[in-house]
Amino acid sequence: MNEGGRQKILVVEDEPDIRELVRYNLEQGGFDVVESEDGDRVLELVEESNPSLMILDLMLPNADGLDICKMVRQRPRSSKLPIVMLTAKATEVDRVLGLEFGADDYITKPFSPRELVARVKAVLRRSDSGGVEEGRRDVFERGRLKMDFESHEVWLDGKPLEMSLREFELLKFFARNPNKVFDRLTILDLVWGGDTYVEPRTIDVHVRRLRILVERDPAHPELIHTVRGVGYKFSPDALE
Repeated sequence: MNEGGRQKILVVEDEPDIRELVRYNLEQGGFDVVESEDGDRVLELVEESNPSLMILDLMLPNADGLDICKMVRQRPRSSKLPIVMLTAKATEVDRVLGLEFGADDYITKPFSPRELVARVKAVLRRSDSGGVEEGRRDVFERGRLKMDFESHEVWLDGKPLEMSLREFELLKFFARNPNKVFDRLTILDLVWGGDTYVEPRTIDVHVRRLRILVERDPAHPELIHTVRGVGYKFSPDALE
């Protein structure tokens, strides 16, 4: 957060016209903007500017956006930094790949500036902690798993667990709604929000990643069940 309460957005985009369009609309939306035209200094800029969110072009000179996303996720200080992918690629494979590398949202060129700003605000809302009384921690603790919803920290078997913002929000949703079956569209609406434009297939990608992180045997999940023909159900008894 900058002085005056304005959040800072790091925009990594090699096309000057698009970078200027993004910068102008974000500033009109109430954000401060840090810009980079290539991927060489992204990790350094993340450290220096401490942004609230990064908009990352997938196709960059001298760098690959997916590799940058992966490196940001692997660093403890930036592992939870919200990332919105910006790219000309629009196939489902490309979108799913971006999500698997840790992107929180995905928007394709050409895009509506209003839609981009709306998505940035939606991702930031989901990344904010809130609704906790002073002096109390909003915590889920059951068996092997502990989640601090305020600090966005997770422990499994007593050890810190690194996960992306989207993975955290999905696990948080499941933890707060145990033993209930939700279809993919409902999960998208309640976790991603109505102003985010992603496909139901996105849920399957993130559930697969969550299972790798929290299940004893991801190939035979006991915690996050697939309810065939419907969606998913979280069974906290499996944590004991």
